[in-house]
Amino acid sequence: MGRIISIANQKGGVGKTTTAVNLAASLAGRKLSVLMIDLDPQGNATMGSGINKNQLQITSCDVLLGEANVAEAVMRSPEGGYDVLPANGDLTAAEVQLMDAPMKEKRLRQALGDGPADYDYVFIDCPPSLNMLTLNALVASQGVLIPIQCEYYALEGLTALLNTIRQVRSAANAELSIEGILRTMHDPRNNLANQVSAQLISHFSDLVFRTIIPRNVRLAEAPSHGLPVLQYDKASRGSVSYQALAGELTRRRKAQEKAVVDG
Repeated sequence: MGRIISIANQKGGVGKTTTAVNLAASLAGRKLSVLMIDLDPQGNATMGSGINKNQLQITSCDVLLGEANVAEAVMRSPEGGYDVLPANGDLTAAEVQLMDAPMKEKRLRQALGDGPADYDYVFIDCPPSLNMLTLNALVASQGVLIPIQCEYYALEGLTALLNTIRQVRSAANAELSIEGILRTMHDPRNNLANQVSAQLISHFSDLVFRTIIPRNVRLAEAPSHGLPVLQYDKASRGSVSYQALAGELTRRRKAQEKAVVDG
């Protein structure tokens, strides 16, 4: 199994699902093998990948409850070029059942450990809360990619997530690290957005991706067509930005791997 990355932020509407779908498609466009796991009961990443959440036979819910394995549940995004472990509203019931289950926070980690090992990247689209589903994602991951909108309350929410990551690292997953902080829905004409962006860079330095995802109409339209923006409008600013992010992510990973080899 390749690099497993949770895309998480307990604040809703910051671009988690948009990032999961479009980063997966952009890396697949680079001929990399990608699995995108939908762990949000809303199933938006599933629908945005061109898969009807209302017609699913096996979902990530079944995998978490041990009723199916990853290989049985995985579907191919028709246009995206990547695999999807889909989700729908059944995940809400799964979260309740997991509360009393043994090894409840390690179910996804175990499932991925028994799953196919030929992916370069695995992305987990987390729900907008720090619940049992998000905890499963963090325990299963090596990195956390944090989309953040440059607005007034953004830094407060980020602090809570960073505390959770530290707790998970100390209690259940010592190898968990911050993959990077991604500025999303950015409008350079907004002074507050520029101020928050500068604060992020000042505080987190190289953890902040150089790539910035702009507000973009085509990016917002693509999910209603069940398409990543790369397939919906390849030349749009949103598409170009996610392709740039894919390049930056892969370069970071190569640099990290080289550093490990060089000791």
